[in-house]
Parts: sequence; C-alpha cells; structure tokens
Amino acid sequence: MYDFKPQAGADAAIVWDDLLSAVDGVTKGEPDPIANMANVAALLWELVPDLNWAGFYRMVGGELVLGPFQGRAACIRIALGAGVCGTAAATGETQRVEDVHAFPGHIACDAASASELVVPIVIGGRIEGVLDLDSPTPARFTAADAAGAERLCALLSERLAS
Repeated sequence: MYDFKPQAGADAAIVWDDLLSAVDGVTKGEPDPIANMANVAALLWELVPDLNWAGFYRMVGGELVLGPFQGRAACIRIALGAGVCGTAAATGETQRVEDVHAFPGHIACDAASASELVVPIVIGGRIEGVLDLDSPTPARFTAADAAGAERLCALLSERLAS
C-alpha cells in the first residue's frame, strides 16, 4: 500500500521532487502503460495543489485520445494542433498557458479552467501522448512546475517504453 502525503505549503520544487519520488515508486517494475498513467494521474491530483484536472491524452491513430485522469469528464479526442494539448503534441514543446481563454483555438472541456500546463510524452523520438494539468486559477503554473512536469514525463517515458 502506498501513502503519499503532500507537505502543506511546500514550494513547487519540493512538491515535484516528492511527486517524482512517488511516481518512481509506483511505476517501477510495472509494464502496463494505462496502469502507470492512472497511478500518476492520482498522484498528481493528490500532491499538486490547485488543480481541477490532471491526466493524459494518448496518441492513437494520429490524434490525441483521452487516457487516465482525475477531474471532471473531458474531451475524448483532440486533433494535432488543436487547443493546448494538440499544440504540445504537434510541436513537441511544453505549453504553459497563463490564460487559456486567450489561447488561440483553446478547447474548453471544463469552463472552470483558467490556466494549463501540457507536456509532451516522447518515447523513441515520437510523441506518444501528453500530460495535461488544468487549474481554475489564472497563471497557476510556474517555470518550476513546467520543469517538474518535464522531469516527470521523462521518467514516465522510460517506464511506458519498457
């Protein structure tokens, strides 16, 4: 049994270090990608403050398809280049958006979302999906959050590839 507790008021770097350690623990030795993504989504939901959605979109047949997540029901399919997730997948670059309503082509799966952080998951040089974090707070995600999420996706890419 796992019991991870967030440190109240910890700065973003500490939160992401703790999260990375927890992700390492629950994914080590587990070959199933859906199980690993599900556990990671649950850990994100539990440890990262001020989220209203945390989860994954997987690359299936040239488009992003909803994967494991925590939060309200979400858009099921996203075309490459569409919205924040599709842009991250099409460009291979992390998208840290302070105001999603100002993002061209933003897809509003949850009207409560105000800011978003999306990190591509790259396996063997190919985009295999994205990590998507949404917050109801404008400008919620910092550079430290982006760096932490990128480290998490690098670890997860290793686990999903094995």
